[in-house]
Order: sequence, then C-alpha cells, then structure tokens
Amino acid sequence: METMTTSPGAAPDLLHKEYWDLNYISGPLVFLGNGDRFATGSILDLVSETGEVRQGQVLEASKKHAVVQVLQGTQGLDIKRVSVSLKKEAARVGCSKNLIGRSFNGTGDPIDGLPPVVADKELDISGTAINPVSRDKPNDFIETGLSTIDGFNTLVRGQKLPIFFGAGLPANEVANMIVQQSSTKGDSEEFVVVFGAMGLTEREAAYFLRSFEEGGQGSRVVSFINKASDPAIERLFAPRCALTVAEYLAFEHDYQVLVILTDMTSYCEALRQVSSAREEIPGRRGYPGYMYTDLSTIYERAGRIRGKKGSVTQVPMLTMPDDDITHPIPDLTGYITEGQIVLSRPLHRQGVFPPVDLLPCLSRLMNNGIGEGRTRVDHRALANQLYASYAQGRDVRKLMAIVGEDALSELDKRYLKFAIEFEKYMIGQGETRRTIEDTLDLGWKLLGILPPDELTRVSKALVEQYYRPYDEESQ
Repeated sequence: METMTTSPGAAPDLLHKEYWDLNYISGPLVFLGNGDRFATGSILDLVSETGEVRQGQVLEASKKHAVVQVLQGTQGLDIKRVSVSLKKEAARVGCSKNLIGRSFNGTGDPIDGLPPVVADKELDISGTAINPVSRDKPNDFIETGLSTIDGFNTLVRGQKLPIFFGAGLPANEVANMIVQQSSTKGDSEEFVVVFGAMGLTEREAAYFLRSFEEGGQGSRVVSFINKASDPAIERLFAPRCALTVAEYLAFEHDYQVLVILTDMTSYCEALRQVSSAREEIPGRRGYPGYMYTDLSTIYERAGRIRGKKGSVTQVPMLTMPDDDITHPIPDLTGYITEGQIVLSRPLHRQGVFPPVDLLPCLSRLMNNGIGEGRTRVDHRALANQLYASYAQGRDVRKLMAIVGEDALSELDKRYLKFAIEFEKYMIGQGETRRTIEDTLDLGWKLLGILPPDELTRVSKALVEQYYRPYDEESQ
C-alpha cells in the first residue's frame, strides 16, 4: 500500500511516496513487499507513528520483497504503524578538506559538538574499485616511529598492513602511537590520518579523542567512531565512510593518507549478525560465506593511482579470538593484505611494550620503501641479520630450558644475551618515538654482542663501517 504527499506549490516530480507494506522484522532487518521499487543500496526513511525517523539501507531487492537494514535498530517498531519513503539512491558521505580535525559517528554525523561540515562533494561510501591498469606500485617509506615496524616490517605508501592481537593486549595504545607518530620523510608532504573505529567502549572512545587532542595531532586526524552502544549495523558503514573520505583527500587533494581501522573483528561480528537475521546459510564458524569478498571491498581500497600524488595506506587492526591466527577473520585478512604485524602475549607479560612478536611478522612490500634514498643503504641487510640472530637466540632459550644454562657454549650464551637485550631495547621501546636512523643505529649496537664473524648476512664493508663491540652502559 502506498500514499503520495506533496507540499503546496511542489512540482509533480517531487511527489513524496510513502509505503506501508512492512511485513516482517528480524533483528536489525525489516522486510518490505514489492521490493523492485527500490535499488539495492538505496537509503530509506522509516517514520514511526510518534514521528521518530530512522534510516535504513536496502540490502537486497526483488519483485517479492526488499530487505532493509535499519541503522538505528528495529527495537520499538510496529510494522503496522511505520511508513517508509526513499531518501536517496545510495549511502553517501559529505567530503571536504574541512573534515580534517573533526570527529564523526559511523555514518558521518558530527559527534564533536560542532556543526556539520559544508560538503564539497557527496560521495557514495561503497567507492569505486581502482582499475588495475591505473594502479601504481606502492613505494616510499612511512615512518611510524615504532622500531618493530619501521626497521623490520616497513610500511609503504599504498600498502595494507594489518595488526593482529589477542584480547587484553595493548592494541589501542599501539594504534594511538601510530596516529601520533606517523609521518612521511619529506617535510613538503601533506600527511593526514583517517581513524575508523568500530565497537569501542565509552572509555576507549574517550581515550582516543582525548589522546588526539592532547598529543597535538587532532588537527591532522579525521575520526569516524562507532561505539559499542551504537547500532551494530553502523559498524558496516564506519570503515566505508572513513575510506571514502581518505580517497577524496588522497586523489583529489594530493594528501598522503594513513587509514587505521580498528577493530575489524567487531565489523565482522556485525556482518555475521546481519547474515543471521537474513537467515543465510553460514560458513566457517557462523560467518557468512561472502565475508572474504566483503573484506576485500574494504582492504583493496588502499593504493596509489598512476599520475596522482596522493596515496591511501591502510593499517587494519583486529582481535584474534582465543589468540587463534587461523580464525576466519585474521585468516581471510592475511590472504587479502600484504603482510601482518602480530602482538605477543608472552612479551606483554614480560612488560615489553609494544609487545610485537617479530618472528611471525611480515611486510611483503618492505623492499619497495627502503634502501638508499629512502631509508639507509644498510637497512635490508641489517634487518636480515637482526632477524636471524634473534631467531637463533630464541632457539637457544628453548634449548636452555631443556639442558640448563651451564650446558650452553660461550657462543650460545652470546646469542641468548642478544635475544634478551633485543627484546628489552629494540622491541621494548616504550612510548618513545624513534626515527629510522635511531632504529638502525640501535641494531648495530646490539649486534656488537655477537662476534663479527657471526654477521654473515651483512657485507664486510658494512661491518667495518658500523660494527662496534657492545657497550652496556651506552644503553
């Protein structure tokens, strides 16, 4: 059933149609009859008998019905007393350079007490895929200030490099450090951080907003924050709103944009909730079978476009349920992205911060952003040597647990000492910011624990230039 209303003097093509044929509610979804009246992705207004207006997006439209996800939830809705009308053909977010320094909820409404931004453009949040022919190779170094990333798993402009962590690990503090410290190497580069958060508690949301302001970085951060108390459906919009703004700033205003998305596990839980309400056949662990495709529509929006100066770099962050890296969410994320950073519970228990476990970490595009002219000529060889020496030191630690320290050779004891000092100083940098030069210099200091003839992964010329016996007092 439908009715048509119009204001006095309105043109016939501006008639406002209202529909009254809601026939079913399931969780955050409502079902309308005659769904072919709407296009998939359309935004609808649902008006209750009290005049309350809620927004919904059409997930699926057919002749039989339309499935609409209600952003503010369906609690309190009476299917016999709700009218539905078309608001716009697609979910959009207003984009402008004036968004920088502002905070919004998951659908792009201001939450910082300031008026809405006058948009230069209204863009569809689903975005458009970058033509593979137009994609440029990710390159150039982004300095995060974290030795474990800059020195060993370098972040490159246009890359997508996720961070995996277990529940209870200090992921929020690591995310905040990256927001506060990240920069490009050139002073002339305009650098912006777009922060998209999903499912934050009130305390976590307040922590981030306060940290951005107190750290002096609020003027270069655009925040999209969805809280745990907000509708779960809004979590599906938050990363897309953030990425749409990031693409606008990068490809229309030449900014180097770093997008941090946390927590993608909350996003996937919302995706599972919607899938369950639609009574779809579940895949692994109850998540929808199309979760891989859905995640790819987010992660693949990172990149560079040939002929454009700007870039969109992504650092998605996600909780590994039960610390299981083979869980569907980190597993599928690893297939799509270009490496991973893994936080370690044992290191966290030792008081090491940030507790990054280097051995399972990887940046597949590291070589594109390091070396002479970008970081330093010794970067690749030094990282290889430090990684190999640390791995051997950890093997010695396992051996010592079996045979005891007295059974170790002098060389084994040196490797054990190296592993201990490496975790204490290189990984455990605390909340201080390190430049890439600081990280590389510290690496050479730590290699001074080992005999020079053990440094087989660096050239003799580099050993002669940088190697010095280890001085504990200098630490």
